[in-house]
Amino acid sequence: MLMRLTQVRRGFAFICLLLCTPVLILGCASGPKFVAPKLTLVTASMMSADVFAQQFRVRLHVDNPNDRELPIRSIEYKLFLEGDGFAEGTSEASFVVPANGEKEFDLTMQTNFVSSIGRLLSRMSGTNRSSVQYSLTGKVIIDKRFGPKLDFAETGTVDLGRK
Repeated sequence: MLMRLTQVRRGFAFICLLLCTPVLILGCASGPKFVAPKLTLVTASMMSADVFAQQFRVRLHVDNPNDRELPIRSIEYKLFLEGDGFAEGTSEASFVVPANGEKEFDLTMQTNFVSSIGRLLSRMSGTNRSSVQYSLTGKVIIDKRFGPKLDFAETGTVDLGRK
């Protein structure tokens, strides 16, 4: 009877160990939390356009407020210009932003929102404006196992370059 009770206790301890180990590993692996970086649009320029789609090159500046490097796998984004939905998607290239540092990169955006581009152009026609208000929202996906998705929302003005 005593031997059977010892086997039950060992079995119970083994089951507890199996259930708790993943939680302990995930807790230790996650480490300190990342703070979302600040993303700023530097420039935006049209690369090509036709009736069905337009392609833009957007230069983004990323400020890393963290005291460790920020390995970015991708960025999911939605871009609004002058309040109208303009483009959305996911960046394709991964990169690393140094601890408490900054980095710039180019992002190619494709849009087929002909009506929003038309509204944007009509708002700017007859003016000397070369910049527009933008809003950029989305998630930064960290390139670490079980890495978090960091939400961001930024606003500002951007020059519309022509190339």
